[in-house]
Amino acid sequence: MAKTRTNKEKLYDIIKKPLISEKSMMAVQIGQYTFEVNKDASKVEIAQAIELAYPNRKVKKVRTVYMPSHQKRLGMKFGRTQSGKKAIVTIEGDPIEELTGV
Repeated sequence: MAKTRTNKEKLYDIIKKPLISEKSMMAVQIGQYTFEVNKDASKVEIAQAIELAYPNRKVKKVRTVYMPSHQKRLGMKFGRTQSGKKAIVTIEGDPIEELTGV
């Protein structure tokens, strides 16, 4: 019999990884963190997943951006990068130490 997944397990699969770039590290100073998320995740689900993954923090705002695939060339062959979705999350409360490098 197939095991059904709980809502908590689904929320853990929404956040793929934090995106670390020069621009995203500048935004950390004002409490904004950038994450790569599942393509079909809604803003409400993303907020719940962030609050579950990082306790004692409240999500103030979630903005999402669709990242389309781009054509890449490797030698004589052409291919495409993977499309995805990223979320810029504004957090109230303590900063996330794992992402700030402090």
